[in-house]
Amino acid sequence: MKLTNPRGAWTLFLREVRRFLKVKMQTIVTPALTAMLYLLIFRYAMGERQVPGLEVDYFTFLVPGLAMMAMMQNAFANTSSSMIMGKVMGMHIYLLMAPLSALEVVLAFLAAAVVRAVVVAVVFLAVLSPFVDVNLLHPGIILLYGVCASIMMGGLGLIAGMWAKDFDNIAMITNFVILPLTFLSGVFYSVKQLPEFWQQVNNANPFFYLTDGFRYGFLGIGDTDPYASIAIVLFATILTMCTCWYLWAIGWRMKE
Repeated sequence: MKLTNPRGAWTLFLREVRRFLKVKMQTIVTPALTAMLYLLIFRYAMGERQVPGLEVDYFTFLVPGLAMMAMMQNAFANTSSSMIMGKVMGMHIYLLMAPLSALEVVLAFLAAAVVRAVVVAVVFLAVLSPFVDVNLLHPGIILLYGVCASIMMGGLGLIAGMWAKDFDNIAMITNFVILPLTFLSGVFYSVKQLPEFWQQVNNANPFFYLTDGFRYGFLGIGDTDPYASIAIVLFATILTMCTCWYLWAIGWRMKE
């Protein structure tokens, strides 16, 4: 794995960033608005209740989780939509012919996914800041888990886009894999509220560690030790990146 055309990779990165910025109402404003609606609904549904075992009100507990959910879903959407649009329009062949190494292509796509995810999270938190205290207790943890989540989900989106043949395939993965895993990652609840069996099941969900670690960075509390989970998160992130590189290098399902 080596870089042969950094300027070309930078150009591809800029293309991907400009692509989602051109439709910012759909890619940035809408996800932030959706997350705010979740907060509004749960705010009135739960009232002033506290999360059992964590000594924090439910509204404050939800904010980091919803920000992470928005980041993960948008990082996945950025790469998967770009790939499937290229396939449907017959444009992906030009990307395969470009003088770019597999590593450069993957890095450009994943970097753009990270940018979109971070922008969505920043907009979401900025809008909420007048209504709830957004404390950055551990900014390093927030950055680590946020970037790793964006890279991992961007990588999964890239793999899904390479596998899919049309938009229906992407919708199937989004609805039956990505949404369930993100919704069940502890965004709306503390794992301590679950029965023992389901706690063990939830521990097998890699998205849970991302959400819990990200929340710890804001609130200083969580269901797991975020420092002990760093190894799991980094391993999953590196594994995703290496898988993307290998599949692109062999042209998996891209030359059919």
